[in-house]
Amino acid sequence: MTTLWSAVRKSSLNLSHSNVYFTNWFVVRLYSSKINIPKRIQRGPTDILRALESTIERDPTAAHYKYHDDPYLIPRVNYTKRMFAMAQESGRKTAHWIKEQHPELFQHREADPFIQSFAPTIKFTPDSKVAEEDLKHAIEDTHVSDASLIYKLLKKMGAEINNDTQLNLLELLCFYNGDDAMSDEFIEEKWFKQTSKEVREQFKKTWKDGGLAEEVFISIENPPAEAYSAIIQGMAKYYQADRAFELFEEAKGKGHILNTDVYNSIIRISPILKEGYDLRWSFVVDLLNQMSKAKLKPNLGTLNAVLRVLSTMGGGKLVKENVLKTLAEFKNLGVEPSLASWYYVLIAFCKDRGPKSGVLFEILKEIENKEFTARDIYDTYFFVTAMEICRYHLHSKDAAERVHNVLMFKDNYNLIGDSYKESIYYRHYTSILCSQMPIEEFMSIVYSIIVPNIYIPEPSVVKEILDSVEATGSIEFLPKLWQDIVSFDYIRRNIIIETVPAIMANNEPPEGSELHEQFAIIARDIIQRLEALSQDERTKISLSGEMFGNLIRVLLRDNDFNSACTVLQKLMKGQIEVLGVPKIEDLQLFIEHCEKNKAPTKAIDCVQYAADSGHIGYEELASKIIKLFTLDENHLNKLSKIVGPDILHQQESVSC
Repeated sequence: MTTLWSAVRKSSLNLSHSNVYFTNWFVVRLYSSKINIPKRIQRGPTDILRALESTIERDPTAAHYKYHDDPYLIPRVNYTKRMFAMAQESGRKTAHWIKEQHPELFQHREADPFIQSFAPTIKFTPDSKVAEEDLKHAIEDTHVSDASLIYKLLKKMGAEINNDTQLNLLELLCFYNGDDAMSDEFIEEKWFKQTSKEVREQFKKTWKDGGLAEEVFISIENPPAEAYSAIIQGMAKYYQADRAFELFEEAKGKGHILNTDVYNSIIRISPILKEGYDLRWSFVVDLLNQMSKAKLKPNLGTLNAVLRVLSTMGGGKLVKENVLKTLAEFKNLGVEPSLASWYYVLIAFCKDRGPKSGVLFEILKEIENKEFTARDIYDTYFFVTAMEICRYHLHSKDAAERVHNVLMFKDNYNLIGDSYKESIYYRHYTSILCSQMPIEEFMSIVYSIIVPNIYIPEPSVVKEILDSVEATGSIEFLPKLWQDIVSFDYIRRNIIIETVPAIMANNEPPEGSELHEQFAIIARDIIQRLEALSQDERTKISLSGEMFGNLIRVLLRDNDFNSACTVLQKLMKGQIEVLGVPKIEDLQLFIEHCEKNKAPTKAIDCVQYAADSGHIGYEELASKIIKLFTLDENHLNKLSKIVGPDILHQQESVSC
């Protein structure tokens, strides 16, 4: 590179009829060299959009973009969220169905370049005339059912099929087990797919014995190593373990060199092949030695397969030692663990009935401030499992917050999994923070952020939050929680509807506080909603008498005597199935307010209810009426019929 230094003295420079004066010497450094064009960076079609999106912070309080931006239309219940999203998905499916059923309507080709996805799909029937090119296109487009039909038609026609095409078809059939894959366009169906059974049934055989995959494999004359690799991995993936291992041994006997992925698949099914822990581990070590002799380099799949086997072998000291040795060995080989690797480590170390392990803290040191991408199908199990361990195994708020920070780092949230895992994750996260964080801090920086647009707490979690509110006396949060309870449609949940009035009754707000009126509004709302539910024949509710007593107490604190009388009338009429009776203190308070409102008839009705329901304190209530009221003859007769004529003597003694 040549460098030229020059000193220039300028006194006047005319530029666009404007004088620019330079009064000082200045030095300009000029570079004269060849222009180096940088290497082209491969860009995707959405890279610019992603760059723009990265400049905007996400608003966690906003609803997901798939919902209408309208507070009256945004769903606030889990099942309505699913219903809304799946309704949109149904519309997309309908559009696909119309395109498939009426291809003649989609023959126009206005796009340039042409978009193949918009073209009508070719419909194959048993009478269709096909060629090998059709089979190749079906395989390339992963249309499993079409590829299967075309293959059968070609065989029926006696056509010769290229070996490479047969191998590609075999790989397709083995990967999908002969079933059509769910379209990538139906993202909501994948998101709301319930996956709770995946772990429980992870070793359940679903391989189609005698299916087309096995037929294609048999039809290949002298199957090469690629054919054995495909059929073995397919059988192992769908847990046809015994047959997969037979073919594995057969391929080795024929001198075929199988690839690393085949060994990984056999390692994964070793818990099915070998029952005892010692036999299982010896089997895995033998397979690893075979890979070493064949000069096959282990990869991430090998690491996760070994860790997965170890996670099924109990929580003994030897298992934990082997886990650590495995991680160290693969680290030396340059294999970076994925989140699935750490998931298996957590499963191996943190057993329900085992000793407490702090392995999660060590894992967090490795993964904090790192962005992860999906490299294993079980990567999505890490966060939900880690948060469960924070809640039940470690009981650690600090660990939960650190795990959550990793999840929220850059695009790691993409690995939360699906709606089921997301809900379970936030259930554990909310519960551990609610129990160990000051309720004011919890409500401001946790609850208000994630509820309801990210997470709708289950009734059990709402009950935990209500218990924390009562334990700390933070009753100012109760009106907000009640609004959410109503919007979540938890009115039918006895555990919730019993707890809210109890908190309001047991925690009297300060005199003059607005909470008196707000609590009374909640109480009246409960009464109205319970009345509506009682008229619904499909809904059967059973509540405690103590809950109704709490409602009476809350209403009377706000001097709402009429609403308290309404509650008593519902108890007397038996409109709602009630278990037990209100506490004597609540009924006494009602009688005191009857005296303030000069309503002896209502007071006697209260005694009548107590006597009819078998309350042990009904005579005490009658005595209180005698002391507070000056009763006429009609009222005394009614009272004597309830508690007996001795009550008249009390009236006479009071008069004297």
